[in-house]
Amino acid sequence: MNDYEQKALEEARVWLRQLKKPQSMTRSAAARVQGRINHLMPGAFHRSMGKAVQQMTGGVLTGSDYLPNKKLSPAETLEEADQKLEELIPFYQRGAAVEGAGTGAGGILLGAADFPLLLGFKMRFLFSAAMIYGLDVHDFRNRLYLLHIFQAAFSSPEKRKETADRLETWDDYIKEKPRKLEIAEEWDWTAFQQEYRDHIDLVKMLQLMPGFGAVIGAAANHHLLAQLGEAAKQGYRWKWLMEKEM
Repeated sequence: MNDYEQKALEEARVWLRQLKKPQSMTRSAAARVQGRINHLMPGAFHRSMGKAVQQMTGGVLTGSDYLPNKKLSPAETLEEADQKLEELIPFYQRGAAVEGAGTGAGGILLGAADFPLLLGFKMRFLFSAAMIYGLDVHDFRNRLYLLHIFQAAFSSPEKRKETADRLETWDDYIKEKPRKLEIAEEWDWTAFQQEYRDHIDLVKMLQLMPGFGAVIGAAANHHLLAQLGEAAKQGYRWKWLMEKEM
């Protein structure tokens, strides 16, 4: 392991430790406010979001909707992979920001439409990043790993800790799982969408407010892609380095 990989390994370990930290008082207060806002959202909004997450989960596990339009060559070194990822993140941030500004300007109805669109941006980004780090995205087990990276970025402290523990013992978790799966029965999408809905940033909910939703929508989407980008970087680094040690 060279110096760059050694430094990357330590950064990934720090990231995993941070995932295990309990919820801060500030985050607890924000979660309470967000919970109240959730209760004020119309039922159609929650149904739309639940359907979008269900479709997304099935697509990630068994479909090809989120595969990049062009094939991305895997990096030959971890440093090269990190550099390619740093170039990829701003591209998806710009697209998500433009989309968030457009839907944010329309209040609740168009704001609700933003959730499945943003999910699409996030998943296409994760698939593209996985290919850069050399993961075979046709392997069901790697698609499960991708969903765990998503959960590391957008879930409760309890679920983040559970996710970190699983990433640390990933080989044990997948050793009995098949490379191919015909139906998406492995993943609890209901719990998954509940985590995502309840723990997405409070600022994202403000996008639904008429009048200034466009500005907030753009900023929120830009921020959420950056948050996912950091999780992807550390999570894919971790997998790269663990496989190298085998």
